[in-house]
Amino acid sequence: MAGKIPQTFIDQVVQQTDIVDLINGYVELKPKGREYGACCPFHHEKSPSFTVSPDKQFYHCFGCGAHGTAISFLIEHEGLEFIEAIEQLAARLSLEVPREQGHVETVNKSAQSYELLEQVNQFYQKQLRQHPAAIEYLKKRGINGEIAAAFDIGYAPEGFDTSTKAFPKATPAELEEIGLLSKNDRNHLYDRFRDRIMFPIRDLRGRVIAFGGRTLGDAKAKYINSPETPLFHKSDNLYGLYEARKALGKLSRLIIVEGYMDVVALNQLGFPECVATLGTATTSQHIQRLLRYTPNLLFCFDGDRAGQDAAWKALQQILPVYADNIDIRFAFMPQGEDPDSFIRERGADAFAAFLKEASSLSGYFFQKLGQEVDSNNTEGLAKLASLAKPLIAKIPKTVFRDLMTKELNQRVGTVVSNTGIMREQPPVKARSNDRGPRYTKTRLAIALLLRDPSLASKALDIEQLSQLLGTPGIDLLIEMLEILEQQADLSGVSLLERFRGRPAYEHLIKLLDWDPPDMTNREVSFVDTMRQFEKDIKRAPFDAFIQDNTPEI
Repeated sequence: MAGKIPQTFIDQVVQQTDIVDLINGYVELKPKGREYGACCPFHHEKSPSFTVSPDKQFYHCFGCGAHGTAISFLIEHEGLEFIEAIEQLAARLSLEVPREQGHVETVNKSAQSYELLEQVNQFYQKQLRQHPAAIEYLKKRGINGEIAAAFDIGYAPEGFDTSTKAFPKATPAELEEIGLLSKNDRNHLYDRFRDRIMFPIRDLRGRVIAFGGRTLGDAKAKYINSPETPLFHKSDNLYGLYEARKALGKLSRLIIVEGYMDVVALNQLGFPECVATLGTATTSQHIQRLLRYTPNLLFCFDGDRAGQDAAWKALQQILPVYADNIDIRFAFMPQGEDPDSFIRERGADAFAAFLKEASSLSGYFFQKLGQEVDSNNTEGLAKLASLAKPLIAKIPKTVFRDLMTKELNQRVGTVVSNTGIMREQPPVKARSNDRGPRYTKTRLAIALLLRDPSLASKALDIEQLSQLLGTPGIDLLIEMLEILEQQADLSGVSLLERFRGRPAYEHLIKLLDWDPPDMTNREVSFVDTMRQFEKDIKRAPFDAFIQDNTPEI
């Protein structure tokens, strides 16, 4: 994605953006020494713990741990993709976004596809008004005209060649590429959607990218979706997310259901915070996207085997990205009901009361595993431990993981660690100097460069530093110096953004937020660090490299 916009333009946008000015448009920042403070826009709090540094062009919340650059803020707060964040920052600076040679044709082709999909969407809506049977079906399902219009619900008429007749200016290949036509065994193209209620699927910018179709009868394939296309990826998109953001602005929670009709029905009856996956299991991409908008997710699935399996798969996708500030809950509909039927038969108040009884993630976790073992005997308890341990090990190092381990200990009646059974250990008092990355000269050099890239002129030659390859972090330091050798006027945050999307990025973020005492006089500290590297190089032929036992950054 980033290759579509020249790197030099991305650097320009980052360097010209004032993070204080950007974030002040979302929350009121107040001076706090050399920084600015406010209540965090990423979680609810009474006392301000959110700070913005104009020097670092960086924000950090001591409450929930949110941190990053101006680009990170738009990605996390607005739910934008990287390119969309660059485009929004460019618009604030009144800059036109250029495109690299070779990508213009792709961009124009995408624009034509979006335009064609919107024309198809309008065609389906017009067809709905002309087919009384389709309107009657929606009425029977309790869908009124207002909510149908809000979601642009339409109708695909019967016939195998409706699309080619309705859009004669589009080639069959173009209609196939946007998912409107399918190909049979004899390579003949025909309409994918026939005699179905149509639900347009939108991206985060409100553009139609695909469709879902529901048969009016009881055909075997009640729901079908557009296939994977250049614009549509099932594992990344969610039905109703655009509409939820449009209706609510900032989302306090999201309810994840299984079907289009569930989303529409719940919206109509007072629950606009609903989204649905698109005929696929909940993926890690879905979870990450949902958590960009709110830390409060409630999965409301059918109580049948399929719903139970879907919920368990969702839980397993959540564990690796769990953080202590999020709240994940699970609710299962009574047998034979779905959210659509439940809320229409029992009402919004009953549905709200039902959601209040939703299980916590930990509650559902142990309840699900408990169904697979006999906890009344030793063998069953051992099996519970063997099932739970690898799943708990996927959780990042959080208080939640410690509490899940403690809960497992209580259930099996022994002490289980993530690596096995261990004896009870007394608590270890944390050292006062444990905060932040452990000190190494390589980390210090990198942290200094992020704050003042001009220090690169004081560095040893890259050829000299290359003699220390194998020392943790030296390869990263060399890469940063090579970038600055090519473009010496980069700001620290522009240098940081060169690594976005790579494993090193999060490590660099931590070093930018790190404040060791050596930052008082940056040039002196950097030059001194280079001298230490020089000594290492001179000693190398005699006693090999000095081994640094700290983890790699």
